[in-house]
Amino acid sequence: MRRAAEGRAGDGSQRLSRFDRIERAVHWVNAVLFAVLLATAAALYIPSVSALVGRREMVKALHVYSGLALPVPLLLSAAGPWGRRLRRDLGRINRWSADDVRWMRSLGRDGFARLGKFNPGQKLNAAFTAGAAVVMMATGSIMRWYGPFPLRWRTGATFVHDWVAALLAVAIAGHIVVALRDRDALRAMLRGWVTARWARSHAPLWHVEVLGSQPDPVNRASPKVSTPPSAATSQ
Repeated sequence: MRRAAEGRAGDGSQRLSRFDRIERAVHWVNAVLFAVLLATAAALYIPSVSALVGRREMVKALHVYSGLALPVPLLLSAAGPWGRRLRRDLGRINRWSADDVRWMRSLGRDGFARLGKFNPGQKLNAAFTAGAAVVMMATGSIMRWYGPFPLRWRTGATFVHDWVAALLAVAIAGHIVVALRDRDALRAMLRGWVTARWARSHAPLWHVEVLGSQPDPVNRASPKVSTPPSAATSQ
């Protein structure tokens, strides 16, 4: 793993590269697409907003094609050699350790659970968001190109689409709140790096992976992650 270092290695101010430009670009392009989807959904479903915006057909088309575009940035970024770190992080998100399970059972209060680069809340949020996006694309396609489908399919697709959209909006709101509360993690998604001190406290196994030193036992005895399980891929 490439690492960037500034400051003295022993004082915790050393900078560790957490996300490269490709990973940050994927995150922010998808963030823009989700923002467009939420805004256009409001214009389609809330009468007062719909009346204010107008141009319903244009809004509907923008909503549909923004949804279909969601997987494109991730697929393009992960497909080539430039996506090596992204693929590695996707693998991390899909792997669960015994310490992850301990952390989940304690609702994030187990200070002895040694976490990797992503905490279990972030892993759950990423899995939910990816699954919800697939469901939304499938149900949205049935709603948009409804001709071949029976009425019960269209009715069911509308019901599922609306409820999953509501849950997804809650998850996104939680993700934003948690990101704003953890400025170091937010900076990682903006500028790509965190301090060694933050990594040792929040992601001790990743700290070991990057620097090759063991976590401080004192830090391990105190809770490393105070974020709720809704924390997302902002880290």
